[in-house]
Amino acid sequence: MTQKRTINELNIDFMRQRKAAAWLSGAVLIVCLLSIVFRGFDFGLDFTGGTVIELGYAQPTELSDVRTALETEGLGSATIQYFGSRTDILIRLAPQDGEEEASAQLSDRVFAALSRAAEGQVELRRVEFVGPQVGEELREQGGLAVLFSLIGILIYVALRFEWRFAVGAVVALIHDVLFTVGVFSLLQIPFDLTVLAAVLAVIGYSLNDTIVIFDRVRENFRRMRKGTVIGIINNSINETLSRTIVTSGTTLLVLVALYFLGGETINGFALALIIGILVGTYSTIYVATAIVVWLGLSRDDLLPVKKEGAELDPLP
Repeated sequence: MTQKRTINELNIDFMRQRKAAAWLSGAVLIVCLLSIVFRGFDFGLDFTGGTVIELGYAQPTELSDVRTALETEGLGSATIQYFGSRTDILIRLAPQDGEEEASAQLSDRVFAALSRAAEGQVELRRVEFVGPQVGEELREQGGLAVLFSLIGILIYVALRFEWRFAVGAVVALIHDVLFTVGVFSLLQIPFDLTVLAAVLAVIGYSLNDTIVIFDRVRENFRRMRKGTVIGIINNSINETLSRTIVTSGTTLLVLVALYFLGGETINGFALALIIGILVGTYSTIYVATAIVVWLGLSRDDLLPVKKEGAELDPLP
């Protein structure tokens, strides 16, 4: 009982740090934008096109031995990595001249070269081909998906709350997206369709957290008649803080487990969500609500408008 009362009576002055948080966010976003512009992304084959070959070895093998065998076939530029264990190898080859038939011949060359160099049996498990035109179309459609989702959110929040809340929510979401993809650009982590799906999931997750706080702000504006705007927003964040910590914490536990135990194919997805949830929790407090304050939110913007003549005595 005492613990519950202590949580509910938190009185942290979050808005006091909003200027410092704005400078921090601005500096980080500038670095992310510069990285996106000048370094770009390490796009996966989903976006660039190419061939993915998955092989299974009878016994553990070294990546250096696989690369040496491929270099003898003139394929030294291939990306080689383990796919779960040291007996599972994933090879990514850049787009080749020709159509899918050329990719099939390429996979045969790779399989033949590695079979000759391997001490034991080699199993060809999977061959996937993505054309360059398909990859370019996926990049464009993915960018449009993020853009349209932000526009839809702007309209929804403006209709449900007030335009200042809509601007704050969308600015926070743009902040989260740029930060997440900026980390992938800075560290040159492969960016594929699973990462894009995670970015869209981050938008939904961050928006949900923002809506919860905005809803409490609107409720407190109507309940706390003598409170200031800063005081009411601080009180609303404190009241929802325990919910935010529990929700984000339990989600992060699952994502960390997925990142370390889920294998190579899901690492990018889990990492993008981990980054997005952490920065989304921060932006809900220090970006979305701070934008609302800077835009001049007042009590009159949220209180219901009195109908004209409502205070007059009714006619007999």
